[in-house]
Amino acid sequence: MQVLPPALNDLIEDLGRLPGIGPRTAERLAYYLVRHDKTQALHLALSLDKLHDNIGYCKKTYALISADKQLSDLYTDPRRDKQTVAVVAEPFDIVAIEKTGQFEGTYHVLGGLVSPIDGIGPDQLHINELIKRVKADKVKEVILATNASVEGETTALYINQELEKIPVKVTRLARGLPIGVDLEYADQITLGRALEGRTLL
Repeated sequence: MQVLPPALNDLIEDLGRLPGIGPRTAERLAYYLVRHDKTQALHLALSLDKLHDNIGYCKKTYALISADKQLSDLYTDPRRDKQTVAVVAEPFDIVAIEKTGQFEGTYHVLGGLVSPIDGIGPDQLHINELIKRVKADKVKEVILATNASVEGETTALYINQELEKIPVKVTRLARGLPIGVDLEYADQITLGRALEGRTLL
């Protein structure tokens, strides 16, 4: 005996395949779409239908762009400093840095991090493209803005070693304790970085 209609079960299963969505959340989202006006579900379906056809990757930075463009506005804008490049793991890392309003350089998206456990090596990331870009754009500083995780540190170390052959300044985002976090709850990497980067009062 079926408790729910097959169409609703299918939606719950599809939503449940998304990262960070558990079975209960999938049920709530599906029920929300059923309960509300059909136009909301149709609008969502239309957005999903257009998604892959209307999104592409910048040929220089590998940031997300409209499919009708070749290069990201963050690269072509004459106000951006092409000789300063922040290297990030994923496109949405750019959004986080841009929200600070304090970075005027350009970006380079790796498309992930080195992770032997997951079968991801340096050759599967946009590291070779970064090396070529550093040379072509005469980059003066590369800021390694990868996560403070084992994979992030491994990736940063690998890139740093590759860039040692080129006359370019390589820096790493400062690491420290977030405001409001107790020392007992800080992870070892964050606490270690905070000790290394301590400053005078």
